[in-house]
Amino acid sequence: MLSPTIIRVYAVQASNRPGKSNVNRKYDGKSAVRVLGIETSCDETGVALYDTGQGLLAHMLHSQVKIHESYGGVVPEIASRDHIRRWVALTRECVAQANTGIDQIDAVAYTAGPGLAGALFSGAVAGRTLAWALGVSALAVHHMEAHLLAPMLEAGSPDFPFICLLVSGGHTQLVRVDGLGVYHLLGDTLDDAAGEAFDKTAKMLGLGYPGGPKLAKAAEQGNPEKFVFARPMTNRPGLDFSFSGLKTAAITAFTEVNQDPLAVNDIAAGFQASVVDTLCIKCRRALQQEKLHHLVVAGGVASNTRLRSALEKMTSELNGELFCPRLEFCTDNGAMIAFAGAMRLQAGESSATEMVIRPRWPLTDMHPPVKTVESRFN
Repeated sequence: MLSPTIIRVYAVQASNRPGKSNVNRKYDGKSAVRVLGIETSCDETGVALYDTGQGLLAHMLHSQVKIHESYGGVVPEIASRDHIRRWVALTRECVAQANTGIDQIDAVAYTAGPGLAGALFSGAVAGRTLAWALGVSALAVHHMEAHLLAPMLEAGSPDFPFICLLVSGGHTQLVRVDGLGVYHLLGDTLDDAAGEAFDKTAKMLGLGYPGGPKLAKAAEQGNPEKFVFARPMTNRPGLDFSFSGLKTAAITAFTEVNQDPLAVNDIAAGFQASVVDTLCIKCRRALQQEKLHHLVVAGGVASNTRLRSALEKMTSELNGELFCPRLEFCTDNGAMIAFAGAMRLQAGESSATEMVIRPRWPLTDMHPPVKTVESRFN
């Protein structure tokens, strides 16, 4: 964890940069805005620059996978320290790639939660310090709201309202989205998130870290009909999820074959098929229940090709449409933070002067902005 001394040193160094004014530049509510986004919620440091008139100008990402691989998972203290080491260089590269100047930024958005406390604190200090040094607004962004909005970075993005499946290592939720900050939770996981179940099952199958992608890769080589697992909570009404029992069933199957390495791919395939089917069944129910036709899928597990394909088929059967971020924006990234910050800024928002992080921050605690913004910027 950073000490208060380091925070003061950052602030003094930033404020002493020649030519910088401490006069806060206010957004006029009319012109296009250029927002720098900083993402540090877990084990990826992302920085991006988004312009509401021109779109995404540049984005940089540093993954810590190699650092944490030997530990078999993310070590929070190591993650926090690496964010501190990386964000300045990434910011410089991002600004250079965008062929602009740091003084052309209108606001700095940073991830304030949910996530690892130390990692969030690192990004919050970075974002707040940079915004103060530049004399611009700072925006504390909700990580899952940013994921939810990520498909709007693409051409042909959805209009409100729509159903969103947020599926990651920490979340599996079905949300009705009626506008920015207008979120109605329809279903949630009662135990493990889908991504968490992927990671834990992969680890117990000996597939290593990061578990989700490695299990998905193993599943491509397996036969999903060799080990058929239940589709949890699909035989009852409702939109909630539960993946803890499925994880246990997969490990039990592995134990029953004496942990035969030849069975790993088939078990992985059966496990993945169960998760994908379960998510599709619940998404179908949500679309039918809410009488909507647009489905957004976002979060790290949204990069799973089998899931995307199955959801595409399901929405097509309902004469609906699926919206996904490009693969690089499914996992944590600065572009979604910059975009979410830009939407909030154009709606007349900026964060209070105190720095607050929320490691646990329910999406339903979010509020609509003071004024309405378009579903996407043109």
